[in-house]
Amino acid sequence: MHGPGSQLIGNTDSAEGTQTFQAFNPQQQEWIPQPFREATAEEIDRAVTLAATAFSTYKKTAASQRAAFLRAIADGIVALGDELINTASAESGLPLTRLQGERDRTTGQLRLFAELITEGSWVNARIDNGTPDVRQMQLPLGVIGVFGASNFPLAFSVAGGDTAAALAAGCTVVCKAHPAHPHTSHLVAGAIRTAAQKTGMPDGVFSLLHGATIATGQQLAVHPLLSAIAFTGSFRGGKALYDTATRRTVPIPVFAEMGSVNPVFFLPGILQEKGETLATQFLQSLTMGTGQFCTNPGLFVTQAGNDAFMETLQKNIAALPAGCMLTPGILEAYNKGLGQLQHAGARVLGKAQAASHQAAPALLQVSVQQALADPALCHEVFGPSSLHIRADSPEELYRLAAALEGQLTATIHGTEEDLRQHAELVDILREKAGRIVINGFPTGVAVNHAMVHGGPWPATTPAAGTSVGTAAIYRFCRPVCYQDFPAYLLPPELQNSNPLNIWRLINGQFSKDALS
Repeated sequence: MHGPGSQLIGNTDSAEGTQTFQAFNPQQQEWIPQPFREATAEEIDRAVTLAATAFSTYKKTAASQRAAFLRAIADGIVALGDELINTASAESGLPLTRLQGERDRTTGQLRLFAELITEGSWVNARIDNGTPDVRQMQLPLGVIGVFGASNFPLAFSVAGGDTAAALAAGCTVVCKAHPAHPHTSHLVAGAIRTAAQKTGMPDGVFSLLHGATIATGQQLAVHPLLSAIAFTGSFRGGKALYDTATRRTVPIPVFAEMGSVNPVFFLPGILQEKGETLATQFLQSLTMGTGQFCTNPGLFVTQAGNDAFMETLQKNIAALPAGCMLTPGILEAYNKGLGQLQHAGARVLGKAQAASHQAAPALLQVSVQQALADPALCHEVFGPSSLHIRADSPEELYRLAAALEGQLTATIHGTEEDLRQHAELVDILREKAGRIVINGFPTGVAVNHAMVHGGPWPATTPAAGTSVGTAAIYRFCRPVCYQDFPAYLLPPELQNSNPLNIWRLINGQFSKDALS
């Protein structure tokens, strides 16, 4: 057990537990020497129990105190300097420039949530002064289990968006680090621990667990004091946690972002105007980060008459280099996925040259009829590949779109005339995705107040949420109603003297009302 503020469980300075694992350097193709311990059942229980005790204090802290904590975490991450970036690169194979940008995004998320809770209106205070007098606001859920992602060792990891949103809401966090980057996770957790000490946060407000086996995550998920789970990763991993959480004696919500194929629809008019340019831009989006983004465009749809576009795609993909993937297991799954698509009838349109221990970008193709007959063809293959489907008519295009599963994103490229003629496609995609992009590409998710990074099943569980942007805080809250409370018992946010914008019932209708 470490001092006040937080715990770091699974480093090798403890005698508890004997099962160890190591990180792998995918660029150098070698194991990184320092081992990490699998957290024991006793350590997991200790971390969650301490977090539950800390919650009783942390939930009462002023927004200004929590904001100071978040800003201190951001400052601590910056202070880690090159050590953090070099460590993350060694464990993930990602380039230094990409990780520097990801560090900025991570610290930016923390500071954005600090601004949100300082301003205060996020609590959605509602006051109805009728009979009875009823007042409502959002309150934190409790202890949140956060599972770090493999593809973003900083922004969707230990101090990523899930942790930032949960801490901002007033929840405590027990984080299960991804085993692909334990050293990186440990450095960031140390920054959180230091920030907690500096800002006087209660012991147990944050804890880090290490573990490479499924058992570690499952033991965390079933702990009776856990209130919710946040997960970013594969469908298989997210579904396993979801099933575990729903089978508990007291089920808890699982906010799992599980990826998607992020379909891109290229309409005829715009392909005639700028087909070659769009082909180049599409391949850039497809191969960004070796295709290891949850918003990677893994499926694209065209209508007949796009020869220049397709020819440019086939020519340019053959000239692309193979790329390093995050782990040997992810590379193996990518190659297996391509093989399964071909076995199911997909034709290879073009592919880059293979390279040892690297992923070769690839384009495959099936017909609309094949895709409709075998929905598995449209499942995600995580990596730099995309499946092309050509529709022979707008009606066929709409049938295909309507048959797709839930997605994080859906993109349409079209001229104004294209978009007006295909208005039905927009209507269909509203039901399929959490974010719809016009004349852009889905890779790259802005962190702001309006962003939605989520979507219908199986993209996320549940669909009514986001894991990016300030609205992500509402996953870790619940509305509580205070009826006929005397003023002295009300939270400050619900008192009549509250200076924040609140919702009031006026003449039978709610309206936003700024009090002075």
